Amino acid sequence: MSRIRDEADLTDAELADFPGLLAVSQFARMLREVPWFAALGEPLDEREVNLAEDYLAGMGFAEAAIVLAADWEEAEEAVRNPDWNTAFWEAEEQLRVALVTEACERADEATVQLALTHLSNTAAQAIVDRAEIAAVHWEIADEALLRTAIGAATQACYHAGLALAAESEDEEQHPFAIKYRLFEAGRWPLGLVGASYYLF
Repeated sequence: MSRIRDEADLTDAELADFPGLLAVSQFARMLREVPWFAALGEPLDEREVNLAEDYLAGMGFAEAAIVLAADWEEAEEAVRNPDWNTAFWEAEEQLRVALVTEACERADEATVQLALTHLSNTAAQAIVDRAEIAAVHWEIADEALLRTAIGAATQACYHAGLALAAESEDEEQHPFAIKYRLFEAGRWPLGLVGASYYLF
């Protein structure tokens, strides 16, 4: 396949030989239907708790306690807490690097990067619209915190797209796919602070 120079050229026909990248393209199309940030602050239901537990187990931190942030103030305290668990971030980064390597073994690097760039751009557009609705509802004036939420959701889409691009075995159970489903449920997974995993 020839080098694609613009993400707009990424059609399903051109990606037909790469099932993972075709799945990424199809995934991007559904992102505007996701109720981004619609469940913030609401009590966790059983499915969400199970998703969080599965995500933590997949990341190797099954013993972490799941903590619900009740409002944006508590969410801000979690994301800006200096006791951020660096081992958790490092584990996530190792997963990301491994998926990039696998994806580039299935298609050329330029095409992989363009497909993921298209996904990220599409995600950001969808997420910003919903984030602005959430900001009005919660009367949030902190632009930096809102950008942090948008960035986290966009990154979750990118990571989930990587798992698709890499054609991971049992992709739906990959930690990145599970984390995306928490966002898909209207949540904001904030991260691991000390031994507590915060969800908003």
